[in-house]
Amino acid sequence: MAKLLIVEDDESVRTLAARALERAGHIIDIAADGAQGLAQIRAARGGYDLVVSDIRMPEMDGIEMAKAAASLFPAMKILLMTGYADQRERAEELNGIIVDVVQKPFTLAEIRARVDQALACFA
Repeated sequence: MAKLLIVEDDESVRTLAARALERAGHIIDIAADGAQGLAQIRAARGGYDLVVSDIRMPEMDGIEMAKAAASLFPAMKILLMTGYADQRERAEELNGIIVDVVQKPFTLAEIRARVDQALACFA
């Protein structure tokens, strides 16, 4: 069981991912955008086993949030999600900060498997 933060501006995607990962036995916190996600990361003092974040969001996108979180908590593991090829390319600059990028849309089984893989990399 891991403690995860889901950062996603689309409520339906956020709810789907949170439920799928909760059913897999994880403890889930949620945030609606990067600024809120970063605030929760700070409040938890980086105490998440994995942050799963969309890239494209209002206020602060997932890439900005990942960079800020990594500067505060260098050991933090981040898994990004996107439905846009150009956003996936932007994430390539985050080598060493992010674990991977999950393509949206995803199935419940896919998001569970990708999270399990990300957590296993650092077990």
